[in-house]
Amino acid sequence: MQETLIEILSITFKVLLTMLLSGIIGIERFIRHKEAGLRTHILIGVGSALLVLTSYHVFDIYKDMHIVDPTRIIAGIVTGVGFLCAGTIIRGGNGITGLTTAASMWIVAGIGMAVAAGQYLAAIIVTLAVFWTLIGLRSIEIKISKYFDQK
Repeated sequence: MQETLIEILSITFKVLLTMLLSGIIGIERFIRHKEAGLRTHILIGVGSALLVLTSYHVFDIYKDMHIVDPTRIIAGIVTGVGFLCAGTIIRGGNGITGLTTAASMWIVAGIGMAVAAGQYLAAIIVTLAVFWTLIGLRSIEIKISKYFDQK
């Protein structure tokens, strides 16, 4: 089946937007020297977008022949990325590390799914909210921590 130019441009736009939005979150993790950084976040976002696009494509092909549920692949993405995220969480002594990176990986999958589904504004707003959370709230946490450590 031949893709039309409009379909090719639409897919290209979705992939590039997913790369940009996932990269915004991934760059923060990279700057903080986390193992799951820029490339990992982009790969998770783009992979999620690809699976959603594929799900929609399969649905379009078979919708008149069989009962097809495009959300099954989306549910699989959430489960699979959850497994990846679990691998970033490490418990050592009294502390746990990797929770924020795991959460950012999970949300990047959601951003990729949203972009592939055409929810561009939601994906952009969530990206900005997550980026602000990672950057802005870190300084607030440090100030709060210093305040309570002095008492």
